[in-house]
Amino acid sequence: MKLDIDKLTEAELIDLNNRVVERLRFLNQMHAHSEMLQFKIGDRVSFQPEGHPILFGMLTRYNRKTVTVITDSGQRWNVAPRLLRRADSSNAAEDLAPTVIQLRKK
Repeated sequence: MKLDIDKLTEAELIDLNNRVVERLRFLNQMHAHSEMLQFKIGDRVSFQPEGHPILFGMLTRYNRKTVTVITDSGQRWNVAPRLLRRADSSNAAEDLAPTVIQLRKK
C-alpha cells in the first residue's frame, strides 16, 4: 500500500503522525511483553547497569515496559527485559540463608 503524503493536508498529516507514533509504541510494548515472558516472577537474574558491576537479584514484578528486580543487596531496579540474563547458581549468593520476614495478619 503506497500513500502519497504530498496530497495530504496538514490536519491529515498530523493525524497520520499520531497514528504512526501510537502504532510504534504498541509494537514496542508487545516486543517488551514477549521478552518479559521469557522470565517468571521469582527467577534469579543478572544485569549490568551502565557504570556498575553485574548485579544479581530476583525478578519480583512485571511492569508495563520493564520488570522489577530486587538485588541481593536489597536495591530495587526497574530493568528492560532485554538486559536481563538468567543468573547461574554459581554466581549468585544462593548459598546464603534467605532473609524471611514474618508479616502480621490483619
